[in-house]
This record gives sequence, structure tokens and C-alpha cells, in this order.
Amino acid sequence: MAELNQDRLRITLHVYDEEIEVVVKREEEEYYRAAAKLITERYNAYSQAYKGRKSDHIIALMTLIDVALLYQKEHAHNDTSPYDNVLARLTAEIEEALKD
Repeated sequence: MAELNQDRLRITLHVYDEEIEVVVKREEEEYYRAAAKLITERYNAYSQAYKGRKSDHIIALMTLIDVALLYQKEHAHNDTSPYDNVLARLTAEIEEALKD
């Protein structure tokens, strides 16, 4: 792992059967390593289940869908906009009531 500067690092990630060199923000290194590990684990699971029945390309796409689905579920879980709307409406009602 060669250091580029104080903010960025050049790291090598092992993803399935490939070594990929990337430049990342220093504070995001652990996320990149965890992402590579997750992709490798999911690809291995699909490869074990479908090797010989599905092409490597399809297995890679299935892996991408799986990881994207995890992301979408987490994103939806953390969506606070419905609460923000309710709080804004309640705040407006309280402020209006206090004026009277």
C-alpha cells in the first residue's frame, strides 16, 4: 500500500479472484475493504450455487443486484423525510397556536 498524500491512499483490494488497485480517501479505506469483502462473499455464494449453470457474467450481475438490494433496503430504512414532514407540520401548528 503506497501512500499518496495525507488525504488519499493507494490500496489493493482483493475482489473475488482479482486484485484491484484503487485510490481512496484515507477515512474511507475501511469501507472499501469491507465492500470488497462483501462482494467476494456474495460472488462466492452465487458461484457455488450456479457454477456450470450460469455464466460468470450472470453470476457477477446477480452479485451486483444482491449488493444493490442491500443498499436500497438500508437507504429506505434510514429515510427520515416522512418524519421531517410530520415534524415540520407539527412545528408550524404549534407556532400558529402560540401566536393566538
